[in-house]
Amino acid sequence: MKTLVVGVSGMTNGGKSTLSKSLHQQIPNSCLIAQDSYFKDDSVIPVDSNGFKQYDMLDALHMDTMMSEVDSWRRDPESFLRRRGLNPERTTPPLDEEVYVLIVEGFLIFNHRPLNELFYKRYFMEIPNEVCKRRRSSRVYTPPDPPGYFDGHVWPMYLKNRQEMESIVSGILFLDGLKPKEELLADVYEDVCQEIERLKEKD
Repeated sequence: MKTLVVGVSGMTNGGKSTLSKSLHQQIPNSCLIAQDSYFKDDSVIPVDSNGFKQYDMLDALHMDTMMSEVDSWRRDPESFLRRRGLNPERTTPPLDEEVYVLIVEGFLIFNHRPLNELFYKRYFMEIPNEVCKRRRSSRVYTPPDPPGYFDGHVWPMYLKNRQEMESIVSGILFLDGLKPKEELLADVYEDVCQEIERLKEKD
């Protein structure tokens, strides 16, 4: 049994969740872990000098819990999938060349060094500021974004986090989030499948 860990990151509303879910649906023996599932309770998220909640930083997330889930998958992907109800009970032993794929999706996955070190493939979705702002304004958040939150906090934090990411991480494939979803999926799916085939052929 072989494993492959793939990271899909990008700015808010850039399309990373859509791409990750579609990849998960197409790739056999795959599992999806989303960083958004690990936010701390709203009551403990710090507030900056402008009164904006500091969601766009690693301290707002239970990264230790997320890492324990990732490590659990790495130890035994098949059992992990079964616990999540994603894999039926086997009647035959797994083949040696079988490849299990973990797709990790989130806006700060490459900024967390212990997690970033696990990725074989790194994808980053990007879209222009005005498109990002328009998409964000059309979504309903709990709690909702206060007035000025995008320009005063979300975008500046994105630029800060991206600069930090690019200073510590290499090997990221940047994707144009304005491309049709089907085209993006086809490109990334082909890239991941090539990696899967390469792993299968390794001794």
